[in-house]
Amino acid sequence: MYVTGAGCDIDDDVTIGYAAGDDPDQTVIGDDARIRSGTIIYSDVNIGDGFITGHDALVREDTEIGDDVVVGTKTVIDGTSVIGSNVSLQSRVYVPTNTTIGSNVFVGPGAVLTNDPYPVRQDVEMTGPTLEDGASIGGNATVLPDVTVGADAFVAAGAIVTEDVPPETLAVGAPAEHRPLPPKLQGENSI
Repeated sequence: MYVTGAGCDIDDDVTIGYAAGDDPDQTVIGDDARIRSGTIIYSDVNIGDGFITGHDALVREDTEIGDDVVVGTKTVIDGTSVIGSNVSLQSRVYVPTNTTIGSNVFVGPGAVLTNDPYPVRQDVEMTGPTLEDGASIGGNATVLPDVTVGADAFVAAGAIVTEDVPPETLAVGAPAEHRPLPPKLQGENSI
């Protein structure tokens, strides 16, 4: 079951409302969505206006997505997550369960967010990262579980973020070190 708003352009081989449990709730997609072939959107998903996907994107259940969000080709949002408005998740981004992404956030191609601090070694509660408003994550960066990337912070391409990044800070390297945000990286994201 799903409901779409006005002006939506949805390719024929898209799946919307894929059942995620015994009694799935309705999926809601706002106005002016452009959803490309191969995309699967589970039940219990609420998406605002102006949603755009690349090909073969996946949005799992219990996810809230704001307005004007781009989900790139082969990007996976693994559910039970909240994503704000004016967000760009480029191609092949991985967003794990229990992740929070604020508004005006950019996540570059191939970036990986994680939620399991001890994969298959310990049974722990999975908590994804929090990307606060205006954060930018460079391509192929990795952000570890339960890490907060502060408002307007910038994570460099390829960085491995193992600890919280303060607002308006540059995180660079593996493991990432914090540096002052250079003037050319200061200001708001223009998404």
